[in-house]
Amino acid sequence: MRETHGETFDGAPGYLNSATYGLASRRQAEVLRGRLRAWELGEMTPRDFDVPVAAAREAFASLAGVPTSTVSMGGSVSALIGLFAAVVPDGSRVVTLTGEFTSVSAPFHVHGGRGVTVTALGPGELERRAGEFDVVAVSLVQSADGYVLDVPTLRASLAGRPTRVVLDVTQAMGWMRLDVGWADAVVGGSYKWLVSPRGAAWMAVRPDVADSLVPLAASWYASERPWANTYELPPLLAGDGRRFDTSPAWFTLVGAGVAMPWLASLDMDAVQQHCTRLAGRVREALDLPASPSAIVALDADGAEQRLQAAGLRAAVRAGRVRVGFHLYNDDEDVDRLLAALAG
Repeated sequence: MRETHGETFDGAPGYLNSATYGLASRRQAEVLRGRLRAWELGEMTPRDFDVPVAAAREAFASLAGVPTSTVSMGGSVSALIGLFAAVVPDGSRVVTLTGEFTSVSAPFHVHGGRGVTVTALGPGELERRAGEFDVVAVSLVQSADGYVLDVPTLRASLAGRPTRVVLDVTQAMGWMRLDVGWADAVVGGSYKWLVSPRGAAWMAVRPDVADSLVPLAASWYASERPWANTYELPPLLAGDGRRFDTSPAWFTLVGAGVAMPWLASLDMDAVQQHCTRLAGRVREALDLPASPSAIVALDADGAEQRLQAAGLRAAVRAGRVRVGFHLYNDDEDVDRLLAALAG
């Protein structure tokens, strides 16, 4: 058990797997249990879930540094990016990073039948050459190894160009201070560093770009007044980002409505410094290159087995052991990790 910034995380000691899924706080779990009990007793009211939906939307906007009115709610990152991919012109040239998470690249690749191409470039080369393409679809922090996008170089390459940018912040939001309002679309999932249940994602789209998107999953919840337009035709879609909403996954949003506002209330500069300091200790001890990331990829032979034997929880991605450090981690976790790797 560990306490941090007013929240208690029972499973935190030895948990280095936030890049796979974040831990629920004790408070979040208690709120979820209460809602599940209300469901069990038939005392649940669907309108009760509007409050956590709004709270999570506002928190995403705050963490991204964008207006709340631009934020749409969906069920997954790929589904939201798919709205953007569906309207890129025929023959568009999309660029992504080599080894990019498929949820970012696949929504564009499936439009190959109308001439859309997806090119993968290595770190550094993508940032330098981004302006040669019509769309950049990339994660701010890479899932496999924690590589952090060189944003200044990317933006310099795009200066004066009509290139659109779709930026996935799933592996960044929650531990990194963000200022991503410059991107055309910013998308992120709920269940990793935002320490919420799986089943929700958000996308903030610049208003001039949003006008070109089609609400392909339009439903009653995308209405200006959802509870008053459940049977109307034509539907009265919301005038802001809510017109791209899908119906909320109730209990996922209950958890997000607890965890995300908590994160948004914190000093994200301090959060980032805490997480990257711990990751930096690992890199320094193992003679790995310096990086501003909270994620570390380890090549050590037998690392997966050694961590398991030491009771440390991590993941294997792209052939390497991936560890990550969040607010509920501390120096004890680093010490245990280094001792396990030392044999």
